[in-house]
Amino acid sequence: MVLKIQQDHQRFRGIVKGRIRRDLRKFLHRDDLIGKEGKRYVSIPVHDIDIPTFRYGDNSGGVGAGEGDEGDPTGQGQQQGQGTNQGGEDEGRHIMEVEVSLEELAEILGEELQLPRIEPKGKHNITSIKDKYSGIRSTGPESLRHFKRTYREALKRQIMYGTYDAAAPVIIPIRPDTRYRSWKEVKAPQSNAVILYMMDVSGSMGNEQKELVRLESFWIDAWLRKNYEGIESRYIVHDVNAQEVDRETFYHLREDGGTRISSAYRLATKIVEDGYDPNDWNTYLFHFSDGDNSSEADNRLCIELLQKNLLPRCNMFGYCQVVSAYGSGHFINVIHENFPQNNTNDPEHGLVTSRGNTKDDIYDSLKTFFSAGK
Repeated sequence: MVLKIQQDHQRFRGIVKGRIRRDLRKFLHRDDLIGKEGKRYVSIPVHDIDIPTFRYGDNSGGVGAGEGDEGDPTGQGQQQGQGTNQGGEDEGRHIMEVEVSLEELAEILGEELQLPRIEPKGKHNITSIKDKYSGIRSTGPESLRHFKRTYREALKRQIMYGTYDAAAPVIIPIRPDTRYRSWKEVKAPQSNAVILYMMDVSGSMGNEQKELVRLESFWIDAWLRKNYEGIESRYIVHDVNAQEVDRETFYHLREDGGTRISSAYRLATKIVEDGYDPNDWNTYLFHFSDGDNSSEADNRLCIELLQKNLLPRCNMFGYCQVVSAYGSGHFINVIHENFPQNNTNDPEHGLVTSRGNTKDDIYDSLKTFFSAGK
């Protein structure tokens, strides 16, 4: 019975994953998805899946349950047209919320976008203690009971004592038959990664642009955490000046000044150089902007900071330009002119650019960023 329930549960989870995969583009830009995020789970509304239920007959009518003469029909409700309220005739859509782990979501994302698994670089300088289940023993907690081995021991005992009947195979384990999974502690190398998010918060970046950044960075975070054991996230906002902030401030701060992108790249350089040796850390930098910058001189300074300081120290530098009615959108052209490989990315140095005009572009932007498997 337990195995049958487990098989049914696995089949059900497979159906849920199929629905999520089918509607992945839609899920990528659901605002409420992030709002429902728990510790490691999110609630996903899934349409058109029936919840398994028991159905019982209606025993409210019939003999002995009300007035009636012999031969009258039983169990019949009010005839059509006699009620004061007429119900609709169309079927409703079945909507059920299911809990899916962030790891499962990231796995679905990687499969659907055909993303290669990231190969970490650098030393694995942190080790963590993990439990490895490696054997079977006769004592242990009930949560680690090994059902198959327990029934095997019971079968062996009954055969040995001659109590097993092949015509009517009934196997009843007793206490000495019970077997449990055993474990041992092992030291596992842990890959380190840091994600440094940078965002333009000048007057030309509105709430719509920030919401797009918030959604895309949620999925960036989910995918990278799928590939690394240890993740640190840092946040930089900038207008003409840059500052490091916490996650909440990063998504909600808005200024009304101009834009000097080099201020963010200078601060990013300092953070990476001070705390994240490329021999020990896998570093990911993502910059979100509407492409507006203060001057051509600052554009040249940004390219210099990228070439000399940031790209040599990171696995990937991702620049995502979001459309804004007030931004010039020129900075992505500056990057393409100075890093012309494929016009959109520099595989050798890990520089990748994408455009996010609407929430529908998140799907393609994520695929662009991580298709190289860096």
